[in-house]
Order: sequence, then structure tokens, then C-alpha cells
Amino acid sequence: MHSEFAWIESIAPDMMGVITKRYQILQFISWMAPVGRRNLAEQMKVSERVLRTETEFLRKQGLIESSKSGMVLTSKGIETFQGLEQLMNQLLGVKDDEKRLADKLGIAHCLIVNGDADQSSRVMDEMGKLLNQTLQVVLPAGRSTVAVMGGTTMARVATQLNYKLSAGRELTFVPARGGVGEAVSIQANSVAAAMAEATDSNYRVLYIPENVSAKTYQPLLREPAVQEVLQMIDNAQVVIHSIGDALIMAKRRSMPVSTIRELVNHRAVSETFGTFFDAEGQVIYKIPRIGLQIPDLDHIPYVFAVAGGRSKAKAIAAYMKNAPAHTWLITDVGASTAILTGETR
Repeated sequence: MHSEFAWIESIAPDMMGVITKRYQILQFISWMAPVGRRNLAEQMKVSERVLRTETEFLRKQGLIESSKSGMVLTSKGIETFQGLEQLMNQLLGVKDDEKRLADKLGIAHCLIVNGDADQSSRVMDEMGKLLNQTLQVVLPAGRSTVAVMGGTTMARVATQLNYKLSAGRELTFVPARGGVGEAVSIQANSVAAAMAEATDSNYRVLYIPENVSAKTYQPLLREPAVQEVLQMIDNAQVVIHSIGDALIMAKRRSMPVSTIRELVNHRAVSETFGTFFDAEGQVIYKIPRIGLQIPDLDHIPYVFAVAGGRSKAKAIAAYMKNAPAHTWLITDVGASTAILTGETR
């Protein structure tokens, strides 16, 4: 199939560009509808003049329609967009890139969605949908405990899970770690609750902040309710987490200035599970935390990392030097292209 695309591109290179551009317009409209031309042009990083020409063509073809609220796909447009999705993944080399990226990162599976989460938050929704679809396929029937991390990506992903995931399964969502001291809506407890609600499943909470002294949390660990949840976390069959930019995460957690200076001096680029890494994957700093540690992931059958956007490429590449080999990475074209072209060095 790819050789045929190469032949077509050699004789009509403009055709491939036109197809790709119009497909991406349909894609963005499907994500953002109803959307005005100016907003769409800003999201796609193209001029309004270019976009006006293309959207007028798509309107004449009956693929989109406009109103005072903005542009939306028609039923024909939805059918066309969905029908083209697999072809466009081949045309854009997504499937090949998934294999190349998995090989480069040394992990079992990479799944890539089109777009760049830095340019449109809707790309995160697509990653969430892909996670939901993948979980439906790979998770066994019966009981499973799913440990989840917090953060903005995870909170967004939670909105894309649905009740189909619990068909034939009894799922219990638990926070993978103690609290971070950030907005309640993006804490691991809240994410676990949101995922449970979306999938019509159960959840448990862990009422322990992550950054308290050992003297403070030792008595809490003796509480039966806390011990029960920690036991569930230790025996989880599934872990879902994201990967953060080191300095952004440090500031979000209001870490001491001296610690942030240490991270800067040692060029930390990545953070996950409270561990900060430099670009080579070397551990720079660790926050003592209650719950899962990175070595614990080795014995958990299903590990999913969800992170996208070109700005996350360095963080993803650095963490993957420490990730278990059976990790599934769900990312986007923005991050994958940057990693594959060596922009993370």
C-alpha cells in the first residue's frame, strides 16, 4: 500500500497534500464543532484565507454546513471522515511510526493518534478514546483493580472512558499514589472516581497526602481502611498514568526553591510516580510517596502511559528509559514525530 502512495506522490505530489489538508480540516471540525473559521484557523495554524477556500469546497461537496454557531460536519461529512480514518493513518505513516516508536523506546506497544495536544486539547480526548478501545480489547473478563495517577491529562482521559469497558468485567479504580496537593479535580482520588463513574464501576480513595513526613504518615498506615486500599494498589492488575515535564510538575507541587534549583542544575526533563529524570533517564530526585513506585510496575500485567504534545517528547523519551518493557504508550503525532526525528536530544 505504501509503495502505491509513493507512486501517486511522485506523479501528483500536490494531491497528497490536498487530501491530507482536507482530511485534517474535517478532523478538527469533528473535534471542535460548532466552530468558527477564525478559531479553526488558529487551532490548525493556517491563514483564514487558505481555510476559507478549503471549507468552501467542503461545503459544496456537502461535507460541512455552517450556521451562526459555526461549522459542523454533515451526515455525509461524518461518514466520509470515518471512512477515511484508516486510509489516512496509512497515508500518514501512523502504523509504521507506531512500530518504529516502540522499537526506539524499547517498549511493547505504541499507539499514535493524529494531531498535537499542544495545539488542540481535543487530541487528548482522542488519546482517551484510544485508551478506552484498547482496554476493551486487552483486559480479561472478571475482576480487575485499576490503579490510576492524577494530573490534567488523566482527568481529561477519564472523560472518554465509557460503560462498555465494564461489560463482562468487575472493575475497581484506585489512586496509584497519595495526593499531590493540587486542584482537587485532577488528584488521583478524583480521577479514580471519575473513571469509575464513566464505566459504571467501583472505586476506593486513599486519604493520605504524598508529601508528609514519615512520622506523620506512619500512624495513618496502621488504619484498616488505609491498609485495605494500599493492599489493592499493590495487587492491581492495571496501571494508567501520564508523564510530566519535570519543572512544570515541580512548580505545580510547590516544591522548595532549593529543590527546583537542583532539578534545573541537573537538567531534569521528566517526572512520573514522583521520580524526576534527566534526558538520559538518570534519576535526579525522588519524592518519598505512599503507593506505587516505578519498580512495582514490573509485576503489573497491564501498564498504560498516556502523554502527548510535542512539548512532552523529551519527558516521554526520558521516562521510557526506565519504563517496564510491557508498557503501552498512547501518544500523538506531535510527540512521536519529535522523538523519531531526534528532537529530544
